[in-house]
Amino acid sequence: MSAIIPSQIFLTKGTGRHKEKLASFELALREAGIAPFNLVKISSILPPKCMIISKEKGIKLLSPGQVLFLVMSENATNEAHRLISASIGVAIPDRANQYGYLSEHHDFGREEKEVGHYAEDLAAYMLATTLQKNFDLREIWEEEKSAYKISKNITVKTKNITQAALGKDGMWTTVISAAVCIT
Repeated sequence: MSAIIPSQIFLTKGTGRHKEKLASFELALREAGIAPFNLVKISSILPPKCMIISKEKGIKLLSPGQVLFLVMSENATNEAHRLISASIGVAIPDRANQYGYLSEHHDFGREEKEVGHYAEDLAAYMLATTLQKNFDLREIWEEEKSAYKISKNITVKTKNITQAALGKDGMWTTVISAAVCIT
């Protein structure tokens, strides 16, 4: 059997609201554009040479009912005014032959931008630890490059996709963020 290695990924997000929790999750998937597929959650390695493409381009490459591998973060609440979020952080090495990392993080009470930055930091940190590097991220952040210098040979750029929403009285609110693999 040949290996399944994604050559492309796309990032997407969505919010759903409904009186039923499962229906709110389905509505979040619909907003993200990934409801008509069979979703399989995977862990967090971004393969070497894997390109990040737009959601629009990625969706065009898919067929309804297709099995999709994805890294997904989700969160839900039925509490009015409760702020929830779900985020995917991406750590992308500058060397094409080096794998990267995808982190999933969900949170309560924190703004979208803050949660997104946290997910990016987490992705960079987790990538560094897989490479047997363990240090404080503040020590390796290079402001002028907007990147992390993990080693002498590896610099990492980060990005995120984050969805946040406030809970609504009498309704379930679900947020999702995902990195969808194209094989």
